[in-house]
Amino acid sequence: QVQLVESGGGLVQAGGSLRLSCAASGRTFSSYSMGWFRQAPGKERGFVAAIPWSDSKTDYENSVKGRFTISRDNAKSTVYLQMDNLKPEDTAVYFCAATRSATNLFIIRKYDYWGQGTQVTVSS
Repeated sequence: QVQLVESGGGLVQAGGSLRLSCAASGRTFSSYSMGWFRQAPGKERGFVAAIPWSDSKTDYENSVKGRFTISRDNAKSTVYLQMDNLKPEDTAVYFCAATRSATNLFIIRKYDYWGQGTQVTVSS
């Protein structure tokens, strides 16, 4: 069992920045690919970004490409999402998730472990 805990959410004005963190339990963090998803009320949970355990190409949803950056620090068992140039449509609860898969990481059903989520609110 893997425990994931997100932090770093909050209220920010449009054009501002936030950095989300996701801390994982256990000593096998480097064996998991990590993803970020987000969900607004009344909408399906959607893919945001992912980083494989193999450290091959990261992947981003088109609307965040060029604005968000996913990274990981295996020594700290932590994955990050740096969010710049935030827009009101980025408002959602952001979740981190873990999978042993390393391919097609935009597919939500691949993920076995999920955090509780952290709220991001972007005002205009």
